[in-house]
Amino acid sequence: MIIMNLFKNIYKIILLINLLISCTFAQVINKVEPPNWWVGMKLNKIQLMVYGENLNNISASFNDKSIKVIKVHDIKNSNYAFIDIEIPSTIQQGEYTLTIKKNKKEVDFPFYILNREPIEDRHNGFSNKDAIYLIMPDRFVNADIYNDTIEGIINDYKPYDGMSRFGGDLQGIINKFDYIKELGYTSIWLNPITENNCKMSYHGYASTDLYKIDPRLGTNLLYKTLVEEAHKKDLKIIFDHIANHISINHPWIKNLPTEDWLNGTPKNYFITSHNKKAFSDLHSSKESIHRNEDGWFTPEMPDLNQRNPYVANYLIQNMIWWIEYSGLDGIREDTYPYADQKFMARWNKTILDEYPKTNIVGEAWESDPVNTAFYQKDSYLNKEFNSNLPSVMDFALMDKFQKYLSGEASIFSIYESIAKDFVYPSPNNLFTFIDNHDYQRGIFSAKGNIAKFKTAVAILLTSRGIPQVLYASELGIQGGKSHSELRFHFPGGMPDDKRDAFTKEGRTEEENDLYNFYKKLLTLRKEYPALSQGKMTHFPPVDNVYYYFKEMNSEKFFVVINGEDKEKQFDLKLVEDKIKGVKSFNNVLNDETLTPQNAKIQLKEFDIKIYKVI
Repeated sequence: MIIMNLFKNIYKIILLINLLISCTFAQVINKVEPPNWWVGMKLNKIQLMVYGENLNNISASFNDKSIKVIKVHDIKNSNYAFIDIEIPSTIQQGEYTLTIKKNKKEVDFPFYILNREPIEDRHNGFSNKDAIYLIMPDRFVNADIYNDTIEGIINDYKPYDGMSRFGGDLQGIINKFDYIKELGYTSIWLNPITENNCKMSYHGYASTDLYKIDPRLGTNLLYKTLVEEAHKKDLKIIFDHIANHISINHPWIKNLPTEDWLNGTPKNYFITSHNKKAFSDLHSSKESIHRNEDGWFTPEMPDLNQRNPYVANYLIQNMIWWIEYSGLDGIREDTYPYADQKFMARWNKTILDEYPKTNIVGEAWESDPVNTAFYQKDSYLNKEFNSNLPSVMDFALMDKFQKYLSGEASIFSIYESIAKDFVYPSPNNLFTFIDNHDYQRGIFSAKGNIAKFKTAVAILLTSRGIPQVLYASELGIQGGKSHSELRFHFPGGMPDDKRDAFTKEGRTEEENDLYNFYKKLLTLRKEYPALSQGKMTHFPPVDNVYYYFKEMNSEKFFVVINGEDKEKQFDLKLVEDKIKGVKSFNNVLNDETLTPQNAKIQLKEFDIKIYKVI
């Protein structure tokens, strides 16, 4: 009897031990990314990234067997699992159950498959038909003061402290769509809006969650609403994406999914060489390329390893998820030359295969057109592979605008930069600008000389390419050289502002003059396609007068710009081959009319003439 009781007690102990072991080593699912997918996507084979515990040696299935589990990848880190699945085109929208099984234990997690929304008014890209307004969301309009600080998010809300958060948000941008549209813009580029739970987070370039809008800006649903409301007003939205790096505060950093998830580790890394010429340089070594693309941008921005297949799949799916979820129109890809270039070519192609109407512009900060042209799709210079990148940011032209405005160079330097367009496969698809969120404002370089600044604006908005203008440029905001100065907030955007420059009454006379100048040129771009999309024929500046024609179908325009603070005369004989049979020149900026018989065009200092040729 004693022996039997002893065996019973031993058996109970064994059962208890087995139960404890079972509980201790049971699998747990905390999150799945992407959180959903859609019916009818070209990319119907996706890779789920599962976060949790004890996820090694698992099997996976769905309650609907038509969702195929192709492979469960075996990795060392049991806090993650990667599961390849295929979604059939015949499946119905709904909630499905992902079941993960291990040691006879099963754990369920919901996975949603949705119908795609009609695409007629979505994913429309951007082109030289457009004019783009660049907004740093935190520095534009604070419409929701209740999200200025969020529990669980590092609090760096210090309005008017240049390196901290001001409180601008997505609702503030929505509230100013009418202002932006009335000014004449057709597209809006927002600096990054995903969660940045880190210090100095206002700029958005250090993400801590790639599937979540920063809660101080709003929610995922509000971003989707922003895109939808923009489309109702015929405004396009461009998403600022970063494949190159994340924040040091991203949860991955404390527990890397794989040993090679990053280039280096938080304890063993090097800063990038910033040698973006390494890819285009025929004599460049592999080490030079390695020092550029595998280095960290800053110690706070760990460098993602896109050669890791799981990282690559994650980044591709993440961007497609945002496009499909929100309906956005285009992408601006940050720090383009710092990422693995063959991966970026795949990234571009996959996105464009899924959304052929969209456009992607890469930030390749080079002051020489040759080095910039290397990155554009169908480049004559990249013999190894096609980048598949439709557009590149024309930093070479920006550099010449800035040097002209500062007095370091003449207007001839702008002509010289555009004269090198032969290196680009598609110069009309270049993203052009005088300044942006990373470089001092043009009016600052011009030392407040608005007349001179206007000449650069006129060239930007009437020459070739896709023009982008930084928010508040229409006010002549000068800022300074530092990021905290040039990223000045829009006057009237914050609750404690003493004036509202979104209104005519809140602007000074000088500000209204510049505002009206922008509005006039942007209106002309819409009214006359030749100014935005027409073939450009330009001439070497004579006596610092830059002149060119823009032609499309039956429309012809003649632009004459005096790049000096001296009065000039322009002799029409210089363009006599282009004006044969012309009856008159009508200046669309005022009521001035000339005939070829006038022979001479009188130019005031920094004068701008835009003639419709009749």
